[in-house]
Amino acid sequence: MIQFDRVSKRYPNGKDALSKVDFTLPAGQLTFLTGHSGAGKSTLLKLIMMIERPTQGQVLIDNQNLNGFSNRQIPLLRRKIGMVHQNHQLLFDRSVFDNVALPLVIAGYARADIGKRVRAALDKVGLLDKEKLNPIMLSGGEQQRVGIARAVVNKPPLLLADEPTGNLDPALSEEIMDLFKDFARVGVAVLIATHDLSLIARYNHRLLTLREGRLIHDGDEPGAAHGA
Repeated sequence: MIQFDRVSKRYPNGKDALSKVDFTLPAGQLTFLTGHSGAGKSTLLKLIMMIERPTQGQVLIDNQNLNGFSNRQIPLLRRKIGMVHQNHQLLFDRSVFDNVALPLVIAGYARADIGKRVRAALDKVGLLDKEKLNPIMLSGGEQQRVGIARAVVNKPPLLLADEPTGNLDPALSEEIMDLFKDFARVGVAVLIATHDLSLIARYNHRLLTLREGRLIHDGDEPGAAHGA
């Protein structure tokens, strides 16, 4: 689903954010991405989203080389990607339903189809009875689940999460992780960027560790994160 082939990223100020990074993330796999602050996690996610482009190397999504994409093609690529943020980025002047529906409205889905997809996504995250509420009336964990519903409402094959449990207690973090595992079971490729070593240690999933822009670990041993 995702392939990085000797990918490097140097910013105009001369900072090397990533250096010759190689990995492949197949469909149906949940993988953690970790590393110290400034290790390159955010840059890696931005390259997948085409917010940034690599200086060298190739990023492929679903066997499509992003180097060949024009700026006009970027919105079509992003429909294949669900993005979950730490701070939810919800619109508090709209209902839960309208927040989740937003990607479908932008993509031009028919109103009847939007209703079915939004309610299916809300049902998946356990918030079907909250669709008419304003997100500000929800708990932090519920707001995060609204963000996840919005990310998966158009059934993308790839789900990215940037510190998705950063503001949640351990019990709520486990609920969110259970949702991510459910998506992986049905074939979604899930990449979770996190500093939370205790979260990583609780789950036996593949771990990618960055240090100063280089991929120093790729495997299933959570303890390796502590060397980041």
